[in-house]
Amino acid sequence: GGPPLLLPSMLMFAVIVASSGLLLMIERGILAEMKPLPLHPPNREGAAWRRALPRPGGLSLEAGDPDLQVRQDVRNRTLRAVCGQPGMPRDPWDLPVGQRRTLLRHILVSDRYRFLYCYVPKVACSNWKRVLKVLAGVLDNVDVRLKMDHRNDLVFLADLRPEEIRYRLQHYFKFLFVRDPLERLLSAYRNKFGEIREYQQRYGAEIVRRYRAGAGPSPAGDDVTFPEFLRYLVDEDPERMNEHWMPVYHLCQPCAVHYDFVGSYERLEADANQVLEWVQAPPHVRFPARQAWYRPASPESLHYHLCSAPRALLQDVLPKYILDFSLFAYPLPNVTREACHQ
Repeated sequence: GGPPLLLPSMLMFAVIVASSGLLLMIERGILAEMKPLPLHPPNREGAAWRRALPRPGGLSLEAGDPDLQVRQDVRNRTLRAVCGQPGMPRDPWDLPVGQRRTLLRHILVSDRYRFLYCYVPKVACSNWKRVLKVLAGVLDNVDVRLKMDHRNDLVFLADLRPEEIRYRLQHYFKFLFVRDPLERLLSAYRNKFGEIREYQQRYGAEIVRRYRAGAGPSPAGDDVTFPEFLRYLVDEDPERMNEHWMPVYHLCQPCAVHYDFVGSYERLEADANQVLEWVQAPPHVRFPARQAWYRPASPESLHYHLCSAPRALLQDVLPKYILDFSLFAYPLPNVTREACHQ
């Protein structure tokens, strides 16, 4: 058979029900009166920033969004509920060596500003890397027109010794940014198979050979369809996927690492600039605004692609990403016949 699912089926069912219930609670305003879990903005006094703070008002940069704090509360509570299940890792050193290696290679370090950022490809990670380079004095500004070097002049936890890693995990402000799991997949598909020749040759040609009848021995790989990409994902081991479509759970291990803040792609600029304020970045360092020409994968585009794919295929793909949906309180897609024919 294929690779095992990420969770036992009963736990998976419970997780789906839990995340769906939380989202329903948001819609009905049931959580509006709940006190938020404290977020802990850092300061320069070692671990002193861990003292519980009142509601971080900075998150409501746009006063017109009363649900924002509720969403963050739900995300925190959901993380605690899912990560509290038996068998979930509690510490990076609980992880198998391969999983820990992936994690440490994805956490960027700023010693000057005492924070750790777990980067997730297709969730504005290039711009966050630009920000880190500006904070480190390597770049003068966050000019998005400059080609990004994703390795040089950046420090990763994997570069450090175990005792240095433990210290930073314990004392630094830790954050990541997440996105609707399927929207992230669509973004990776459009970018890598629509624009990047290296990906077309390395992955696209193999996908076409494997999943397209009568493809021939040496396809170009530049015309992979979204359903073909999904079929490829069904057969892949999540722990060994390319980072652009590896589940966030495996990239950032949000149960083993206790992140202080989880930002969202949906509120990218506001959340990112709030983080910069918390880590006391200089006032002139702001997160880059989205370019006017940029067309991200939208919910409408995602809906079209999902409705064009066989429903049985989606049912096979979703278990690979079920922890990303559950941990970060994203709703499962509605691809009923009624929804797809509206």
